[in-house]
Amino acid sequence: MSDTNADLLRRVARLEAINAIEQLKYRYWRACDRKDPETFRDCFVKQGADIDYGVVGKFDDREPLVQVFMQIALAKEGGNWLVHDVHHGKHPSITFVDDRTATGEWTLWFMQVNNKDKTVTQVSMEYRDTYVIEDGVWKIAKSHVTPMTALGFPMPHGAFTSSLPVA
Repeated sequence: MSDTNADLLRRVARLEAINAIEQLKYRYWRACDRKDPETFRDCFVKQGADIDYGVVGKFDDREPLVQVFMQIALAKEGGNWLVHDVHHGKHPSITFVDDRTATGEWTLWFMQVNNKDKTVTQVSMEYRDTYVIEDGVWKIAKSHVTPMTALGFPMPHGAFTSSLPVA
């Protein structure tokens, strides 16, 4: 194989890996919004994930984070969700350490409607992640956030929230 063909194959493999990593992060945020703990869990390495989510907590494995996620996201009162989340991740920057390890930076815009406290919170933050291949697929091995902005306010009088079923 010529050097040109080998270089082209390497570049295509890197583009495919970038796409897989981006899809992993989008799947993670979608799992948050859909209240899907199994998909949420599956986005992280099986053991030893290094997670620092600021006020949410610091974790040295995915399972304690999954438990916090379930306590918050799956809480109901009178059959209604207490919290509705919207995660919008933007501006990915993926860099390869080697063929099985990459780092990434993302900007997140997040909104939470809290029906229990009757508040709305909007937050922006930066994610700094490390991704590794585990069992043939990209997983999050490290994820640290840096808060940038936060705005919280009471729900206006007469405001209501509802959620549509996810197909």
